[in-house]
Amino acid sequence: MEKTEMLTEKEQRKILFRLLSYTKPYKKDIILAFTFLLITTLGDIVGPYLVKIFIDDYLTPGNLAYKPLLMLGIAYMGIQVVKMFILYFQLVKFQELALFIIQRLRIDVFSKVQALGLKYFDRTPAGSIVSRVTNDTEAIKDMFVTVLATFIQSGFLLTGILIAMFILNVKMALLCVVFVPIIILVMAMYRKYSSKYYLGMRERLSQMNAKLSESLMGMSIIQVFRQERRLRNEFEDINNQHYDAGMKNIKIDGLLLRPAIDLIYTFGLIMVLSYFGITSFTASVQIGVLYAFINYLDRFFEPVNQMMMRLSLFQQAIVAGSRVFKLLDDTSLAPAQIVDQPVQIGQGKIEFQNLSFSYDGKRDVLKNISFTANPGETVALVGHTGSGKSSIINLLMRFYEFERGKILIDGVPIQGYSKDELREKMGLVLQDPFLFYGTVKDNIRLHDESITDEEVKEAARFVQADAFIEKLEDSYEHKVVERGSTFSSGQRQLIAFARTMAANPKILVLDEATANIDTETEEAIQTALEKMRRGRTTIAIAHRLSTIQDADLILVLHHGEIVERGTHQELLALRGLYHKMFLLQNGSVERLEDVVN
Repeated sequence: MEKTEMLTEKEQRKILFRLLSYTKPYKKDIILAFTFLLITTLGDIVGPYLVKIFIDDYLTPGNLAYKPLLMLGIAYMGIQVVKMFILYFQLVKFQELALFIIQRLRIDVFSKVQALGLKYFDRTPAGSIVSRVTNDTEAIKDMFVTVLATFIQSGFLLTGILIAMFILNVKMALLCVVFVPIIILVMAMYRKYSSKYYLGMRERLSQMNAKLSESLMGMSIIQVFRQERRLRNEFEDINNQHYDAGMKNIKIDGLLLRPAIDLIYTFGLIMVLSYFGITSFTASVQIGVLYAFINYLDRFFEPVNQMMMRLSLFQQAIVAGSRVFKLLDDTSLAPAQIVDQPVQIGQGKIEFQNLSFSYDGKRDVLKNISFTANPGETVALVGHTGSGKSSIINLLMRFYEFERGKILIDGVPIQGYSKDELREKMGLVLQDPFLFYGTVKDNIRLHDESITDEEVKEAARFVQADAFIEKLEDSYEHKVVERGSTFSSGQRQLIAFARTMAANPKILVLDEATANIDTETEEAIQTALEKMRRGRTTIAIAHRLSTIQDADLILVLHHGEIVERGTHQELLALRGLYHKMFLLQNGSVERLEDVVN
């Protein structure tokens, strides 16, 4: 099992205060909820005292006067009935507050996830992020629902009980106070050691979610390559680690929660009975006082037990809070834009000037990249896997930040444009397009109400996607399941083309956009691609050289550097790397090493 760091007392307090800061917008509701809590607590304190009055003033002396006893009974029952109704409203109010707070926290976490840069998602499994948004926030909700209410109610109750004890018998109350430091010590020990085990459980739960997410997303590959046993063993290993962490926590729960407090209570009860027993030899002991004191002693330890039992939920919430805040405090944000004044993309001229880039800060994947794509031109990027083609597009789309070199659009550094302007004027079509759950129309429009239904259909006709869309049941209202799995790769790609054209971008970025389209469909959309590129600056990654022979400029990349540049005919005449790649794709080269060496 991996080593899990223990949260210090200071860190736990900091997390608690930060969680409590989410209650600020609901001050009035919190005051009302705690007022209900105070009333129910007073009911718990007054009840035993009324019984004491009944025993000492009426039952023991045999003074069974009808009217006083009736009033005493009505008062006792009235307190219990009122307490029951108020307890209902108190529980509802705390639940409502918890739901409001967790709703706000989940929105904050989800919004933060949307703002994170791709670098964060490169290193963090999707299942781990899902676990923080769902499981961890649910654990925090339990703290607001039960833990805080229990702790505060117990605090009120303990204070009231101690006051009642001192009213009944000062010496005996002082003896009972001796147990308070012992109880605090037990609670401190529990918090110290349980935080480590709960953190381990949360980490393993996150890993299980990540493994489950990975398995579901890659189910077809798992079954085709018979990886079921390996994945099952890996999941079982993580599950066993979660079990081990859980068992360690159960053991510390079993030792330091109720059993330890029950033992202290037993010593307290022995002490109280011994004190009253010894006192009875020299003075009379009121039965009502004895009953009330034992009742208060029991009620004194009951809230302590409640706090100790809730302490496990509290620790889970603190650990969950640390994981949530770690995500909220992550600085791997999407690249920031520095917009001094609003600038719009007009012609769409793109310039890369001596651009170098590294994902990890150690090894450059791009080295001194320089080229210009004039308005309306198509620049194609070719090269073997890992040559840096996708990295150029990632930087152009502002998915990653760079520090060495420049990217200019119409002579303005790309950082000088607002994100809205970049996203509005730059259209991206990926090799593996993503379709959202909804309808075909929603996936083309992407819920942009400024795009009319007619414009959606026009975009589909433009890329020749209308032919298969209109054959679907409900046509453009056809339901798209998760990731568009019921469509073929070519159909998904055509919808992605239509989506891009509906936005009418000034700059077009194609990441091997025809890779997943069959030959017949590819021929059909080549004309559409030519129309799409017309009047637009286009940056296209291509593996099949036949698709970019008409490009105005072809850049050949090798190990992050541009090693050749020119038109198709110019590069063939050089008889260099591009020439070898062309011959390879036409069956004239037998060994792949000839291309990449």
